[in-house]
Amino acid sequence: MRSNFILPKDKPIPPVEKLGFGQYYTPYMYVRRYRQNKWEDSIITDYELLAVDPASQMIHYGQLIFEGLKAYYNKDQEKVYLFRPEENAKRYIKSAIRLCIPQLPVADFIDSVKAAVKFSGPYIPAYSKKNPTPASLYIRPFLMGTTPKLGVKPAQDYGHVVITSPSGPYFAGGLNPIKLKVEEVYTRAAPGGTGEAKCAGNYAASLMAAEIAHSEGYDQVLWLDVTRTYIQEVGAMNVFLVKDDVLITPDLSGTILPGITRDSVMKLASSHFGMKVEERPVSIEEIIKGIKEKKVTEIFGSGTAAVITPVGALGYKGETFTVGNGEIGTVARRMYDTLIGIQYNEIQVDCAKDWVIEIKDISLK
Repeated sequence: MRSNFILPKDKPIPPVEKLGFGQYYTPYMYVRRYRQNKWEDSIITDYELLAVDPASQMIHYGQLIFEGLKAYYNKDQEKVYLFRPEENAKRYIKSAIRLCIPQLPVADFIDSVKAAVKFSGPYIPAYSKKNPTPASLYIRPFLMGTTPKLGVKPAQDYGHVVITSPSGPYFAGGLNPIKLKVEEVYTRAAPGGTGEAKCAGNYAASLMAAEIAHSEGYDQVLWLDVTRTYIQEVGAMNVFLVKDDVLITPDLSGTILPGITRDSVMKLASSHFGMKVEERPVSIEEIIKGIKEKKVTEIFGSGTAAVITPVGALGYKGETFTVGNGEIGTVARRMYDTLIGIQYNEIQVDCAKDWVIEIKDISLK
């Protein structure tokens, strides 16, 4: 049985404005298995249900990691690009190490992404300069333990799968500012845990706080550390603030996902825009005080799915604090425009010369 959201092979994708995010899937997927201590040959197969033993390690013990990246049409709709896939590959390895999963080499990871995209060529959304938040082909590689054995130990068998999804903006409002709830009860990660790994359990543990926040009218949760003192990250994004014209983001302390877009924003800010950038602990009290004194003029999130998302307001201790004028700030707008320009290979930036790679021999029709 196949999902109704699998796109037919002989019909075009839905209009960009109706795509949403992660709602439709191309009819092919990449599969590669790890058995008897080695990686087997890969295959491209129809998108179908995975045959997984009910006793598989990933089901019972959460031994599953994943990544997220995108493929982009160029403005002439003749070429397709990937944005910094080697960084996703390196993070895939780090996540695998943390969860005792065999490491997929960087080159093999990139090859698997390219293969999946080549078969998904006709499903890449058309480029449109009129669209303020352009659509793209979202790519989801994941690696899971498949050994059927009930016992808390690493699996011996694994499956690496890549699926693709033509998608619009992550947030329905596009670049409209979102409203965050500062989470004061639940925590996302603790020192020594899996906070810096991109593993399934981290996201499952975040769902309750997110659901509560949604019921209260917020779009996402801004997580604090275990002491409820310092900010960490936002749902599916890293977080930045602009204070006294300095771009600030929490430092990577082992509890925060090392985002590829996060790294790109910092490099662009310092090397291209000449901004001072600080990676350091940022307390929620510093932020609230900065907002009140109009020193914190912008807050925004960064991530593969959302790219750049401005924050218009924070909810904390029963109060709502408007950030700046509640609209997208100049730094966030500049970062978004620059990143999108680089990803679609429309602009060239010195510090980003090797960030975009073209996928060769792809069928787009």
